[in-house]
Amino acid sequence: MRVIGIDPGLTRCGVGIVSSGVGRRVVFEHVEVLGSSADEILPRRLLRLGSSLERLFDGEKPDAIALERVFAQQNLPSVMGVAQISGVVMFLAAQRDIPVALYTPNEVKAQVTGYGSADKAQVTTMVTRLLGLGAPPKPADAADALALAITHAWHLGRGGAPDRVGKGTAPTNETPAQRAWREAEARAGQKRRPSR
Repeated sequence: MRVIGIDPGLTRCGVGIVSSGVGRRVVFEHVEVLGSSADEILPRRLLRLGSSLERLFDGEKPDAIALERVFAQQNLPSVMGVAQISGVVMFLAAQRDIPVALYTPNEVKAQVTGYGSADKAQVTTMVTRLLGLGAPPKPADAADALALAITHAWHLGRGGAPDRVGKGTAPTNETPAQRAWREAEARAGQKRRPSR
């Protein structure tokens, strides 16, 4: 099973690829950070990143994609960039019938380090150790992308659904952090529903 993890961003978009073996064994395949210049207009930036992602999807032929879920932040321009490139990823994946799973940063941290509030250095250390890398992947976007791929590979290894986008049901063997997030999303969704 080959999984591509994507840490979305307009300036830096981390892409990490792992293959999963028996149990929790994961093998490093590839990592890179795609980029676009803030000097370019938005459509050109999306085209540049989308073309690079298309090349990777077609060349690597992943079985699944793990994408960081857009998470509420104070920095609206940053959130918008993440949301825009996430849309490009989901569009390209749907074209190729590749299932996409969304994970919050805390879910990934909890899976990879055992602690949902781990810092970036702790995530990088664990990714380096889990994949048996000679040196830590840099920059942090690269390590985050590999952490996403590892998280989803483990989810699939436990018999979880390959596609976690928009599912209201609990995935099998979810962590406490995943369960808390799913329950919070369900509560928020109920509050947002318009009355008829």
